[in-house]
Amino acid sequence: MTLSTSGETPAAPAAPRWSVAAHAGRWWSRLTTSWRRSLQFRAVAATVALSALALAGTGAFLSNQIAAGLFEERFRQMQGESVRGLNEVKSNFESAATTDRSSTVAFVNDTLKLVQGDGASVQRDFVLTPLPSSENIYVTNTASGGLTTGVIPAELAATVRDNPGVYWQSLEFPRDNADVPGLAFGTKVSLPPGREYALYLVYDLSSVQETLDFINRVMGIGGMLLLIVTGGIAWYTTRLVVRPVSHAALVSEKLADGELQERMEVRGEDEVARLGTSFNRMAASLQDQITQLATLSQMQQRFVSDVSHELRTPLTTVRMAAEVLHDARGDFDPVNRRSAELLYTQVERFQNLLNDLLEISRFDAGVAALDADTLDVVPIVRRVVDSAELHADHVGSPLRIHAPEGGCVAELDPRRIERVVRNLVMNAVEHGEGNPIDITVAGDDHAVAVTVRDHGIGMSPLDAARVFDRFWRADPARARTTGGSGLGLSIATEDTRLHGGWLQAWGEPGEGACFRLTLPRRLGDPLGASPLPLAPERRGAAAPTDAWALDGLAAAGHTAENEEAGGSAGHADPGGPGPRTTGGHDA
Repeated sequence: MTLSTSGETPAAPAAPRWSVAAHAGRWWSRLTTSWRRSLQFRAVAATVALSALALAGTGAFLSNQIAAGLFEERFRQMQGESVRGLNEVKSNFESAATTDRSSTVAFVNDTLKLVQGDGASVQRDFVLTPLPSSENIYVTNTASGGLTTGVIPAELAATVRDNPGVYWQSLEFPRDNADVPGLAFGTKVSLPPGREYALYLVYDLSSVQETLDFINRVMGIGGMLLLIVTGGIAWYTTRLVVRPVSHAALVSEKLADGELQERMEVRGEDEVARLGTSFNRMAASLQDQITQLATLSQMQQRFVSDVSHELRTPLTTVRMAAEVLHDARGDFDPVNRRSAELLYTQVERFQNLLNDLLEISRFDAGVAALDADTLDVVPIVRRVVDSAELHADHVGSPLRIHAPEGGCVAELDPRRIERVVRNLVMNAVEHGEGNPIDITVAGDDHAVAVTVRDHGIGMSPLDAARVFDRFWRADPARARTTGGSGLGLSIATEDTRLHGGWLQAWGEPGEGACFRLTLPRRLGDPLGASPLPLAPERRGAAAPTDAWALDGLAAAGHTAENEEAGGSAGHADPGGPGPRTTGGHDA
């Protein structure tokens, strides 16, 4: 049995709802952040929580056992005292020789004083009440210690009234403006003139409850101190393990940022020290390899740059001689005439390759810079189309421009953007198989885009994965009609990256391909979507050329997620490792 007291304490004034909610939200956010980011916090919190559960269970069990043992011991003492006292009073009442009211009342009071006072080290009082069936009684309701007959439980009163013997029941009764626990023992007695009464002995157990409360407080304080000690031990123990791991993570982040000289501090000879030593050896090995690779890369870039520069002078001389021979080829026999034409063509191609190599070397050296201005993209596209129209007419591919009347203005380097668009257009002419080529320009509040769509041989996903690689061709046996160097799309990718834009490709074998250039309106602004779709919009199961819905300006607002519907696409994003697509044109 658990002894307890009941009472009401005034409630503290409530804080404003918004203030409590705001503080709770901030604390909850801090706790969740610490739980996600700190291994030590999780370990300490889990240890303290589990320890608290164990202590709460143990404390509840001990409190229950102590309360039961304490009550059982006191109950046996009070039961023995009450049975003896009630039987003694009952015997005295039965042998009473009083004949009038006054003598009977005096006799009862003197007798009951014998059972009032301390019993079993607790306060004991009595309650005497006549049974309902008694009439012409001499003694009315009598009680000590400020008690009334109302404190006796109805169940106990009914049992005493209907049965002989001594009975008991737990109860609570008011004392000193508070309800205190107690025990009541009762039996039926007789008084002159032959009337029956119920006599109860009521024990006050508040002292026992105070003892139990004191034990519970001591156990609670001890449990809190033990939790604090446990949390401190867990914090110190986990800190010994987590701190080196945290330091290793910090050093790893610095190594990833290029600070290759960073190393872990190694102390002692335990497992953590061996981990730090191994980590430092790994970092030193990586630093050496990266340094060697960087040195080799610089040597290769310097070699390409030096060779390209050294070749310019003799190439200029050879080109002048080739031009002289080409101009005089009319006086040659057919074999020499053809040789002069081949020499002129290949020297021109060699000149273009040399220029592309010099441009690539500038990109690799990181010295390429933008000469940006706020310009309209549409005139740039028209200049490219005008210059490519002659070759397009030669292969039978008409060039069609779809552009808004108001233009598309952005911050860009016109020389580089014109080179990118020229590369895309000439690439489309090369692979368009004589079909029409559509060049679309559009813009929104954040970006401008140019798409070049052909309806030629298309690209397979396997070939398209390398479309922007240097010197790569989808079909090495395929003859070139424009004499490209194989570096065009690679240079276009680097030019796009300098602008912070995207260069993406889509294609399917036999259905043509689409290349899309997307640039931010203002340099440095991030790109979230392109104004033009990359993949064509299908309309039923039409033929490849007819299946592409050329919506032009109406396609503004297409996001990158929409592009996956018609095929995969790659892009050249600023700072990325390099472009990857799933198209398949020659680079």
